[in-house]
Amino acid sequence: MEALILVVGIVIAFALGAAIAYLIARSGANSVTRQAREEARLVMEEAENRARKVELDADQKLLRRREELEGEIKDRRTELSRAERRLEQREESQDRRGDNLEKSEQALRDRQVSIERTEEEVSALRDEARLELERIAALTAEEARQELMDRLDDELRDEGARRVRALEASVRAEADVRSRKILATVMQRITSEVTAETTVTVVPIPSDELKGRIIGREGRNIRAFEAATGCDLIIDDTPEVVTVSGFDPVRREIARAALARLIQDGRIQPTRIEEAVDKARTEIDKMIQQAGEQALIDAEVTNLHPEIVKTLGKLRYRYSYGQNQLRHCIETSWLAAALAHEIGANVEIARLGGLLHDLGKAVDREMEGTHARLGADIARRFGVPREVVHCIEAHHEEVTPETVEALVVICADAMSGSRPGARRESAEEYIKRLEALEAIANSFEGVDQSFAVQAGREVRIIVKPDRIDDLGATRLARDVSRKIEETMQYPGEIKVTVVREMRASAVAH
Repeated sequence: MEALILVVGIVIAFALGAAIAYLIARSGANSVTRQAREEARLVMEEAENRARKVELDADQKLLRRREELEGEIKDRRTELSRAERRLEQREESQDRRGDNLEKSEQALRDRQVSIERTEEEVSALRDEARLELERIAALTAEEARQELMDRLDDELRDEGARRVRALEASVRAEADVRSRKILATVMQRITSEVTAETTVTVVPIPSDELKGRIIGREGRNIRAFEAATGCDLIIDDTPEVVTVSGFDPVRREIARAALARLIQDGRIQPTRIEEAVDKARTEIDKMIQQAGEQALIDAEVTNLHPEIVKTLGKLRYRYSYGQNQLRHCIETSWLAAALAHEIGANVEIARLGGLLHDLGKAVDREMEGTHARLGADIARRFGVPREVVHCIEAHHEEVTPETVEALVVICADAMSGSRPGARRESAEEYIKRLEALEAIANSFEGVDQSFAVQAGREVRIIVKPDRIDDLGATRLARDVSRKIEETMQYPGEIKVTVVREMRASAVAH
């Protein structure tokens, strides 16, 4: 029984505990629900407040934008009103201007009509005056005009001749002083030899017995030698001498060296001839290269193409009027550099132009064309600067010199070739030059006699005094000198002197 009561008590206690626990749990759930509802209510209120605030801000922005747009529209309308007023004023101004233009055009038309009438009256009066003048002067207008022009021509010619003579005298005096000073300064720096070199074409032999060995059996040795060298051997009665003849100076030098080697060796036969010529050609090529390199050192020039150096070295065996052309090129380079320095021109261009100005003479016997153009083509092909190429092709004025450096090279070339003892001229060429000078002088009207004096450095012309006056003598001297410059090539300068002499005589009885 007690156990039953204990069990019942436990059950009751358990039931009460469960009931109490249920009540407690239900009370907590209701509290959480209330709290959640309260938070939800607060969130809704905050959202509604934000929505009202956003809506209010939007309304305010819309209101401000509307006010701005209304202000802009008002400003635009104001501006349009102003523009309309300006257009109206401009139209009124244009209308007034058009009226004024019409009035001005009408006034101009009236004035033009008046001017035309006046011109007709003036023309009529001019015709009457011209007819009256022709009647008084007994000359037509054309005759009077021609006579006036003739008198003006004579007066202007005389005045021009007087002014030209005075100007020439003044310029010549100043130019002489300055040019003499510059040339004297430059020429003092040159200390080259005066004696001209000569081309060696004669080979000495120990005895005349070698002539037969050089000719060989049935002439086979001399034929082999001429075929290998391209030069002719002249074997005559001159004792102990064999002459080498050829147009190409390099080939002639190879032939001379080969023949000297054969004579020294003593064994002269076709095979030995070919070997000697090959060795001589190799030696001459080395000497040519060395000569070109030495010329660059002497002229203080660098950075030239090897082919140009080799072509320049060939000038060692080329002579013009007895003057060695390689030495002439080096000397011209020195003179051109000194002249360029004195007058303020480009020294390096003048130096290189002077060194290469006769480059074409190394190939002018092999190719057609003047040595100036050939040299310019070679220099242009191997990258020489354009200014230097112009100096080369213009140094004989086949091309008009366009730079100061080209003129400097022309002067330096003339100085090197015309200095005393530099060149020798054959008697035949000398006589031809004198005859050409006298022929040019005699070709002018009014010349009585002409004489080339001072080895062709001066031409003296005696004129007929009744045909040429003093001013005409001045013009004649200038015309003759100009024609000499255009038609002849000569070193240095040629002076033209015109002599006019009037003699009057009377006999007293």
